[in-house]
Amino acid sequence: MERLAFSCLFLFISLLAVADAGSIGVNYGRIANNLPSALKVVSLLKSQGLNRVKVFNSDPAVLKALSGSGIKVTVGLPNELLLAVASSKSFASTWVQKNVGAFHPSTQIEAIAVGNEVFVDPNNTTRYLIPAMKNLHDALVNNDFNNDIKISSPIAFSAIQNSFPSSAGSFPPELVESVFKPLLDFLHQTGSYFMINAYPFFAYDSDSHVPLDYALFRENPGVVDAGNGLRYFSLFDAQIDAVFAAMSALKYDDIKVVVTETGWPSKGDENEVGASIPNAAAYNGNLVRRILTGGGTPLRPKADLTVYLFALFNENNKNGSTSERNYGLFYPTEEKVYDIPFSVEGLKNYNDTPRTPVNMWCVAKGDVGKEKLQSALEYACGEGGADCHPIQPGATCYNPNTVEAHASFAFNSYYQKKSRAMGSCYFGGAAYVVTQPPRYGSCEFPTGY
Repeated sequence: MERLAFSCLFLFISLLAVADAGSIGVNYGRIANNLPSALKVVSLLKSQGLNRVKVFNSDPAVLKALSGSGIKVTVGLPNELLLAVASSKSFASTWVQKNVGAFHPSTQIEAIAVGNEVFVDPNNTTRYLIPAMKNLHDALVNNDFNNDIKISSPIAFSAIQNSFPSSAGSFPPELVESVFKPLLDFLHQTGSYFMINAYPFFAYDSDSHVPLDYALFRENPGVVDAGNGLRYFSLFDAQIDAVFAAMSALKYDDIKVVVTETGWPSKGDENEVGASIPNAAAYNGNLVRRILTGGGTPLRPKADLTVYLFALFNENNKNGSTSERNYGLFYPTEEKVYDIPFSVEGLKNYNDTPRTPVNMWCVAKGDVGKEKLQSALEYACGEGGADCHPIQPGATCYNPNTVEAHASFAFNSYYQKKSRAMGSCYFGGAAYVVTQPPRYGSCEFPTGY
């Protein structure tokens, strides 16, 4: 991000001046059989300066433990209750009295997350969402809780049909009239906010063209949005602005966004590229700095964000890939998986030290076109000082005789000569970093000079 170019003095002053610019919370998931007690968890949260927590249900033991802690709480209403709440005002009222009224305000409940990622719920709960939210809101009004507690629903980022470039952000047309307009109208009328679950890790894992530094909030050349000319220095900001753009396309420009989930796994399966402790530490640590030092996104520069990290603990009973069980900031023993701060005070001594993998190569993007690759190849072999002798006719890496293969070799030579410095594998967007050895015939690409 551009802010990384600022002086240390300016950053320090910024930390003191905009301490309340953004807010960091954490998701307290409990799909595990080895977690500490709720009382111990509350003590852990307080010791780390975490003053916001989101839970996925309304477990009375957890809500009771949070009583008097000063920690603001978002409680979850599970998807399996949406039908009952949508169908019965009486059920909604009873749920609020039992799960909110019995604890609030001693337990500072500030929001109810109605359902979770309903658009990807295989049980097709989407049609119950808006009626359920309205019935819960009526119950809050009847109990005089509506001024303290907001109602919204966490939406998976995959519900943003178009997200690149960010300015083209839009919702699925088939859901606009039936769900998104009613949802946004409800949020506008009740003064609530749009909840989004955004994971740059998913984009990085599925698209080899996404630069790692761009995904981890590290220094990079940035990506220019062709639609509005804004330059993005983090994938996170680009994703959030796609949400703002989607809402703006429907004429809702005054609704805040809260990021109810985001994170990076510290471990994954062999095919889950980028799942590692260094990358998880960099993403979450730099995200905390990004949020707590103030400022919004390129599209909404004044939109300070509240962000909930996912998740507090590694959860050993979660299904799916290895990464699903390794998003935690802490082990069940309460030991940190990696050391990052969660407060402005902690940021004063924080520094993300990039830990370069043992082997990294720079290769050409085959889809940018021969003309662009040829131009970048000529620069690398000329002014760039890359060693291009091996791709000359008759030399060891001449075959395959394609622009992409030759450009890849030249780009990698330049990248390695520059000691794999940030921004040295860019070439105007024609190159990207890989962590597996490039395969172009029998040519071997060097990993260092």
